[in-house]
Amino acid sequence: MNRRKWLWLGMWVLSIVGISFYGGAVSYGFFFALTLMPVISFIYLLCVFFRFKIYQEIESRDMVCGQAMPYFFILRNEDYFGFASVNVRMYPNFSYVENLAEDIEYELLPGDEFTYRTRITCKYRGEYEVGVKDVIVTDFFKLFRLRYRVVGVLKAIVKPKLVEVEEISALQEITSFMPREALLAQQEPDVVVRDYIQGDSLKRIHWKAAARTGQLKVRKDIGEEKQGITVLFDTERHYREREKYLPLESKMLEVLLALGIFFAKRDMAFSVYYQQREIRSTGVNNIRGFEEFYAKMSEVAFSDERSAPILLQELYDAGKLRNSKAVIGVVHEMNDELLQLAETISAEGNNVVLYVISDEDLESFVRQSTSRRKIIVIPTEAELEGVL
Repeated sequence: MNRRKWLWLGMWVLSIVGISFYGGAVSYGFFFALTLMPVISFIYLLCVFFRFKIYQEIESRDMVCGQAMPYFFILRNEDYFGFASVNVRMYPNFSYVENLAEDIEYELLPGDEFTYRTRITCKYRGEYEVGVKDVIVTDFFKLFRLRYRVVGVLKAIVKPKLVEVEEISALQEITSFMPREALLAQQEPDVVVRDYIQGDSLKRIHWKAAARTGQLKVRKDIGEEKQGITVLFDTERHYREREKYLPLESKMLEVLLALGIFFAKRDMAFSVYYQQREIRSTGVNNIRGFEEFYAKMSEVAFSDERSAPILLQELYDAGKLRNSKAVIGVVHEMNDELLQLAETISAEGNNVVLYVISDEDLESFVRQSTSRRKIIVIPTEAELEGVL
């Protein structure tokens, strides 16, 4: 109960004391005035509640995370009495409106109209409500408040953010080696080599290639050639609350697209495997195919289907990882099963990088990273530059 209500209650009690001990027209008039005050205030508030009008519009429902979109709302008084106090409240969790203080109370005289033009920015990928959530109307005496739920709710369809990074430190050896290998193949098309791995026979070292690149190179056996990069994208949803799963899924797509644009601009072929009732895959060879890839991954649905370890095991058993220079996982949790699979894949000569999108403390897993098996934790609100 606010101070105005306490003040009214105190005065009302005093008016009862007045008519009890003194009587008279003044005491009774004061008592009836105070008694009718909340009744009149509440009737007034109901009139405002049912007659108040609010309009809002966004330039386009199709938005991109982090990009501002023109937006406006209009408060309108179409009645013959004034509106004492109108307070606008926005949807707070997934978007924000620029330069709008939500503690402002607007007063609208009969026929008045207030238009507020600004911009709105969505934080996460997905489809959700934006703009004005509800309006709080208050009576003249500040005794009552009613919440006006906006009928014409705006829903935005938000695509994931596209972030371009200068380098991917976790795959620096791979990304620098692939262009050199392509150049070597042009110079000596009959010889295909790869980086030397401890345990390779010295008889298989290609000394000319080693001298040319400055690193030990080994002739590949027939069928050993590994092409492109394989990306496992985890689409399992563990949470039910939008406040939890929207930031997580949005960041996972942001990481995937950042990797994709990085590889595509450097003509590094990659394939992405993900679950949509069945295992699906899509690939990009160069920048010309990235736009279609972006559109396809923007529509990915997260659900309760098989988890990342199960999907990775199926890809491994089906031989989908054998011809990859690197295997990348974009997942939302880390466990011993996934770590064991990564160890098995890296033991066969693959470079494995697991990007774990999580706000949990996973330092125990990060410490188990090796030169060929790296585990990188990315918080949901982290910037990607310098993290990948």
